[in-house]
Amino acid sequence: MSPAAGIALMMNNYFHDVATALLASSAFALVVLLRRYEAEPRGPDAGRYFLEIAGRMAKLARFSVGWIVLGGIPRTIWYTEFEWANAAGRGQVPALVVKHVVALVLVLLGVAFWRRLRRRIAAVRTELAGAPATARLA
Repeated sequence: MSPAAGIALMMNNYFHDVATALLASSAFALVVLLRRYEAEPRGPDAGRYFLEIAGRMAKLARFSVGWIVLGGIPRTIWYTEFEWANAAGRGQVPALVVKHVVALVLVLLGVAFWRRLRRRIAAVRTELAGAPATARLA
């Protein structure tokens, strides 16, 4: 593997790990914002602001899922050639199992949070659609 290809693969692998964390953290951050929004009555401006943030966070989550899937392909293909630590030998296998279990849990939590969030975001959207016309103009 050429040095340039090695650098590109290394960057892909770093961003692959970041994408996994972003999927879960974006959902968690939106859950926190939604709980704060739902904590007390808010005006339509707050609802529109929340929906705008939710839309941007959803784009981030979709991008993360895409990178997890697509970035995982070259990572898997060249793993033994690029990431396998010869000094650790077979002893690194348990560490890799733990890492992948943690990554899988983060991805599953992120997907579960986003599925639940989608329903609650739709409820906010419906609530805003029913707001009086004068309140929508404010």
